[in-house]
Amino acid sequence: MEEKKWYSIDTDELCRDLGTSAGSGLDITEAAGRLSEYGPNVLQEKPPRGILSIFAGQLKEILVLILIVAAVISAFLGEWEDAIVILIIVVLNAVIGVFQENKAENALKALKDMTKPSAKVVRGARAIQISAEEVVPGDLIMLDAGDSVPADARLVEAASLQSNESALTGESVPVEKNPSVIYSDQLPVGDRKNMLFMGTTITSGRGRAIVVETGMNTQLGQIARLLDDSVPETTPLQQRLGRLGKVLGIAAVAIVVLVFLIGLTRGEDLLEMFMVAISLAVAAVPEGLPAVVTIVLALGVTRMSRRRAIIRKLTAVETLGTATVICSDKTGTLTKNEMTVTRVYAAGNFFEVSGAGYEPEGKFTEQNGNEVSALDDKNLALLLYGGLLNCDARLEETEKGYRVLGDPTEGALVVAAAKAGLKREEAGAKSPRLNEIPFDSERKMMTTFHNVDGLTKSFTKGAPDVILGRCTAVFSQEGSVTISEDTRKSLLEVNTRLASEGQRVLALAFRGWSGMPESLTPETVEKDLTFIGFFAIQDPPRPEAKEAVALCRRAGIRTVMITGDHRETAAAIARELDILQPGDESLTGEQLEQMDDDELRDAVNGVAVYARVSPEHKLRIVEALKHHGHVVAMTGDGVNDAPALKRADIGAAMGISGTEVAKEASDMVLQDDNFATIVRAVEEGRTIYNNIRGSVQYLLSCNTGEIAAIFTALLLGLGSPLNPIQILWLNLVTDGPPALALGLEPPQKGIMDMPPRKPQESLFAGGVGARILWQGIMIGLLSLTAYWLALRWDRTLEEAHTMTFITMAMSQIVHSFNVRSIEHSLFTIGLGTNRSLIFAFIISASALLIVVFVPFLRGVFETVLLRPSDWAVVLGLSVIPLVLVEVSKMVLRAGTTAEK
Repeated sequence: MEEKKWYSIDTDELCRDLGTSAGSGLDITEAAGRLSEYGPNVLQEKPPRGILSIFAGQLKEILVLILIVAAVISAFLGEWEDAIVILIIVVLNAVIGVFQENKAENALKALKDMTKPSAKVVRGARAIQISAEEVVPGDLIMLDAGDSVPADARLVEAASLQSNESALTGESVPVEKNPSVIYSDQLPVGDRKNMLFMGTTITSGRGRAIVVETGMNTQLGQIARLLDDSVPETTPLQQRLGRLGKVLGIAAVAIVVLVFLIGLTRGEDLLEMFMVAISLAVAAVPEGLPAVVTIVLALGVTRMSRRRAIIRKLTAVETLGTATVICSDKTGTLTKNEMTVTRVYAAGNFFEVSGAGYEPEGKFTEQNGNEVSALDDKNLALLLYGGLLNCDARLEETEKGYRVLGDPTEGALVVAAAKAGLKREEAGAKSPRLNEIPFDSERKMMTTFHNVDGLTKSFTKGAPDVILGRCTAVFSQEGSVTISEDTRKSLLEVNTRLASEGQRVLALAFRGWSGMPESLTPETVEKDLTFIGFFAIQDPPRPEAKEAVALCRRAGIRTVMITGDHRETAAAIARELDILQPGDESLTGEQLEQMDDDELRDAVNGVAVYARVSPEHKLRIVEALKHHGHVVAMTGDGVNDAPALKRADIGAAMGISGTEVAKEASDMVLQDDNFATIVRAVEEGRTIYNNIRGSVQYLLSCNTGEIAAIFTALLLGLGSPLNPIQILWLNLVTDGPPALALGLEPPQKGIMDMPPRKPQESLFAGGVGARILWQGIMIGLLSLTAYWLALRWDRTLEEAHTMTFITMAMSQIVHSFNVRSIEHSLFTIGLGTNRSLIFAFIISASALLIVVFVPFLRGVFETVLLRPSDWAVVLGLSVIPLVLVEVSKMVLRAGTTAEK
């Protein structure tokens, strides 16, 4: 089908073709119908693997194929019972593998669903936010700087709009957009200036557009048809475990060959030794470990989401546990982001503004305490009116009270104006906005043009020092007068005074025009301004932030504040939160500009606060910190924060105030924009890593125990203490449930009192490798003791095998409680704090005992009912691992205390 040339038709024809309105968008009912007709606005992906496909994949594993070959050989030699049991175990193992893999895929899918992008649309003349998947042809979408374009759309309105289309065209320079019709038969994508495309991002300005294509019909969808799906992401830990699996596989082959040869030299039966060797090979390799790790990672990510941290990349889970520095924005992250104008300054007078939050109730009082009518003071009235016109935020009353839609700082100005009786809707109708130059973090200003009483005026608000630098006059009681250097200096001192009290200060200026200027650029518009006054806005620290900063310090993590606010404002908040302590320094963006990279590297370890910085400075700060080997977490919300978020080891985007560009560049999204959420995520990251290490320790120590027992028995000429079927059943019932349950261990007490682990630290660091070895040998020797005692007491071979089988299995299951913590006693942690492990214990113990007590299964597994005295020995030996490991932990704690 020939592609429709949407760029070459005017807005009226576009709306007729798509059955929509450029003002009110689609009707809600119509939009729902179109979603059913066109389907969700997503790029098609390869369908998920079905249960049968996953099951077949389990049967293709090399160790499983070896078992199937062993079953075939057994059947060929007439050992039908062994062959059937082996095949049953193979099927059960595959079923467990299917369950684990399916659970992992579902958890990862849930993770993907958490990070779906959103879109702002107009439906039924009302602006709403929806999932980008629900966008349909005909939708009227609203776009601001930092938004991702959800679908291919035709512009109908634009103000200084630019789009980054490098994802489609490869052109890195942003493209200027305008809604004018382009009359052309054939036009390359890069030249369609009145079109926006799915997958691109808005770098500046704002606009409205009507969606023309969604999903696979978009330009990005056409490219997607030509591409294969990418390989699923694997974390460094998963890669290391993959390499470990290969090493263990090679080691298992060597051990199997050795065991087989020793058995033959000792005169053991050829077929019996072949089956024992094959079974031991299967038991030696923890083939369920990759699935366990994936599930633990994915479920950990789900737990983080409940704590308001959405992880976009699994690699971030590992990295969180190694973070040494958290660079955090101030506004809304360390503070509550409930902006309130507490004081205003106009024409040399200070006015206190009462009332907190977004409730439009409050009074204006002079310094002498006299209440004033704000609109009766022409200077104060102009300040409030101009600030209101220059805002995009809206105040809305809901059932739960008032809320601000838009930027909280602008919301504070809207609420302050409302306290004086000025309403945004009425002001907008009386003095409509004619044009604008949107806010830019580089300029630190925003300018809007309005028709005020028949005259064209522009209002510019922004950083006080920047605004005052552009002013040539000041509005006073006598009207507009030329600003002197003394006046400029005194105004800067007022700004410094307010900022030193922890206030965020905004300045407002205006300029009169004979008409709209021809060149609408910051260079031509934002100069020769007349200063009106200051807004002093207070944003109190979050109550939980101070505690989170203290927790970071205990955990060996530095907290660094980075803000665009005035130095004194930032320092006041930082001191209140204990971020800025005696001996710490603060730097401004201006000082950063004067430093080269080497100078910044020398200074960075002593700086706790960066003030008046631009997003571009963040990248330099990250680079300087990483130069010293720090693992850096960086927060951000704007378009220009994206490079720093990408370069940081952990990029954390704001979920409320963050742009789609920032979210796409990040590793995690803070749903509540809260600093404490980052700290909770670090705690969770440490917990997940510890849990995975516990699972690895458990599996490898159990496998070491099985190898040690069989190898030593054969070496001593005692024969194999376990038959092949018992070895396979052991591997089935003791590996899966406990290992997975250990991955769900809750955070341990004191986990944030330890320093961050090193990023390249091995899983076997900190004595884990030694513990695996000695604990595995311990389990093996205890099982071998049961076997030796049975032979010495003239028990039958079946009784000896049964005693060894139960001792081995029960000691392994009991041992799972040991690895819950490296140093803390089980009785300190609490037996019931991990209910999943208790359930796993019950499942594994039941699966063990069923083959001993069910008569039919006793014949299959060659087990027998034990005498009471033998049960006493078996159970006694099985709890020894718990006793010995508890003693070793006590010695470890005593040694650690002595060192301190």
